Amino acid sequence: MGSPCEIQMFAGSDAEAARASDLVIADVERLEALYSRYRDTSFLSKINRVAATGGAIAVDNETAHLLNYAQTCHAQSDGRFDITSGILRRAWRFDRDQPPDPALVESLLDRVGWHRLDWNPPVLSFPLAGMEIDFGGIVKEYAVDRAATICRNAGVRNAVINLGGDLRVVGPRSDGSPWKVGIRHPRQKDGIVESVLMREGAMASSGDYERCIVFDGVRYGHILNPATGWPVKEMAAVSVLSDLCVVAGSASTIAMLREVEGPAWLAELGLPHLWVKTSGEIGGPLAGRLSSA
Repeated sequence: MGSPCEIQMFAGSDAEAARASDLVIADVERLEALYSRYRDTSFLSKINRVAATGGAIAVDNETAHLLNYAQTCHAQSDGRFDITSGILRRAWRFDRDQPPDPALVESLLDRVGWHRLDWNPPVLSFPLAGMEIDFGGIVKEYAVDRAATICRNAGVRNAVINLGGDLRVVGPRSDGSPWKVGIRHPRQKDGIVESVLMREGAMASSGDYERCIVFDGVRYGHILNPATGWPVKEMAAVSVLSDLCVVAGSASTIAMLREVEGPAWLAELGLPHLWVKTSGEIGGPLAGRLSSA
């Protein structure tokens, strides 16, 4: 998943804990093998090889489910959440010390856009050759939700699954007390903006701090506007609580992509949240107090 991952749980025995954690790890590894953009053997890479030539491919039910959700996110975000924008990675290399040539970014934009695809389940077609898709904004959160279900089915009633900061709580701690979850400060290393007490549900965060370039005093984060090809500027970080991690994750990313409209959109959405602007302003119903969920 390209990030630190952990499971914390209370179980009736070491054997029960080992069995549940092994099942979770196996499923996370299965999803990574299917949808990693870094593996030539993944199904995602197979899709993108078809996309490169402008062909069509039939997908399985699980992939269709992810594509349907991506389509919903695209609509909910007015086109800002777009799984075809991953091709912009060819310009944006966050292991370098300066932003890309604007001409290179511009040259990729004509291959970005969900509207350029033809999604007629179960067949995904690419009328325009040279496109790519990337499930990076969905699959990790989907994996968290599956892990929670796997834990419950294995008899575990008290656990936290945390995949790179996107997490799901399965019941309270064994003594009935809530789990205390910190929301990372986007500008203070190891700093916490707020803590949330959780007995159930999910939390996911998006921000400009994990992968970024700071050049001439300007921070360029990895969340890219698919219309411009350049990073968002208004929001430094957004955290959202929901019953499902995939919903919390897409909501936090859409809020980042909505820029100045993000806080109002989150308020209308009605999910508990916290946002931090690049100006340092902090807001949302989770801000300024120890919150319970």
